[in-house]
Amino acid sequence: MKHAKTATILLAALAAGLPPLTSASAPGAPLPAGQATAPADFSEESRKCIECHKNESPGLYLMWGGSRHYRGKVGCYECHGAERGDPDAYRHYGVRIATIVSPADCARCHSKEAEEFLRSRHSKAAHIEGSPESLLAEVVEGSRRMRTEGFPEGVPATAVNGCWKCHGSRVVVLPDIMLLDPATWPNAGIGRVNPDGTEGSCSACHGKHSFSVAQARHPDTCGRCHQGPDHPQREIYEESRHGAAFAANLDRMNLDSAKWIVGEDYGEAPTCATCHVSATPNQPVTHDIGQRISWNHRGVLSERPEVADARLGLPGMDEPAEARREAMKDVCLSCHSRIWVEGFYAQYDSVVELYHEKYARPGERLYELARPLLRPVDFGNHLDLVWFELWHNEGRRTRHAAAMMGPDMLHWHGTYDLAVSFYDRFVPELERLAREGLESEDPGRVEAARALRAGLDQVLEGDDHRWTLGRVDPEEAARRAEAAEEFRRRHQ
Repeated sequence: MKHAKTATILLAALAAGLPPLTSASAPGAPLPAGQATAPADFSEESRKCIECHKNESPGLYLMWGGSRHYRGKVGCYECHGAERGDPDAYRHYGVRIATIVSPADCARCHSKEAEEFLRSRHSKAAHIEGSPESLLAEVVEGSRRMRTEGFPEGVPATAVNGCWKCHGSRVVVLPDIMLLDPATWPNAGIGRVNPDGTEGSCSACHGKHSFSVAQARHPDTCGRCHQGPDHPQREIYEESRHGAAFAANLDRMNLDSAKWIVGEDYGEAPTCATCHVSATPNQPVTHDIGQRISWNHRGVLSERPEVADARLGLPGMDEPAEARREAMKDVCLSCHSRIWVEGFYAQYDSVVELYHEKYARPGERLYELARPLLRPVDFGNHLDLVWFELWHNEGRRTRHAAAMMGPDMLHWHGTYDLAVSFYDRFVPELERLAREGLESEDPGRVEAARALRAGLDQVLEGDDHRWTLGRVDPEEAARRAEAAEEFRRRHQ
């Protein structure tokens, strides 16, 4: 059954650091303490559901019929059943049900998995209101033309059909008719805020009704959201040696295995799940997606993950980056030597440092110096869009490509794009703003322009950028000239 009380108990336990619900203690659990076998048959309620839905919804019936839930006699009612007072409950052919199956419902049997998930950043994915990305999607790109009963003043279709499909949103229940508002349902976003108060959607990774572990382990499932110009993990993986090995050995990956431990059940290639979620000989499965990540690349500057977790109030605030890195190294060591793993991390960290010192820190400083010369409208200036794309798209691509060993993505779609944006778009726009500001009759703008010009000169005269002024170390210039001449002799 579905219980609003279950969600309250689970969330309170997590907040207090108490042990999670177990299948024995959760309300309505199919396997009470001491019961060694699964139910002998489906419940009477589920049998009635099956009788109808195998004709009315044959696709769903087919998926469920091939699932482990079917073999365990877990039917429709065990997941969708509801109690009086549940916020999204309604009567359906004589029984009280709810459309949404939330993590609290799954926790009745999968308590450990639900606890780990609710501690993860995935569960907080819907908290994007007020971010630069939400402003872009809702205002710059969209408008409030979609009007529903739950949103009489309108909601941007760009957010509904774009952002919320991956991040999730608050699901609005229409109280008069107990239906779900069409602006918020259907919605399988990973951080969906459910009517019972829980955050998250298990079906974002484990597709509804089949709940396949093989699907959750396949890179395409993660790639549904983790792709595109600002977080192209899917594209990076597919170009990497890991991705090529997976594609060549898909039939040997044993994705349906109940255990699926790298080095024991498969070894041809890792998937996203291998590195971030699945078991190794030394670690169990985890549904906290951040437990093995030692950099958070979300912002202008990469930061330690425990710092990012602290802002969301997640338990990961107590898990230092060094411990998380050791957990990921354990995954790598299933296939690679210690010297290989240490070398990879040295290379990865060097890219993060390059991005920080050459582009992010000076760029952020110059952008702040330019603010007094801009129209006070977010994304209302050319410089706003140039700077956003520089750190949010090109900077992220660079860092993610280093993390996942995608050399072409790192160079031609990462550092090359960074350099073009910085030198051919960002710096010229700063120079224009400074020049026009110095010609202003407003003393405040003149002062701001002088500060910007001084800051820009300081950056361009630094070691990373003085090449633009023709100031290159003579010895380095001689080495490069010799190498260029050798290249011409060989290839021209």
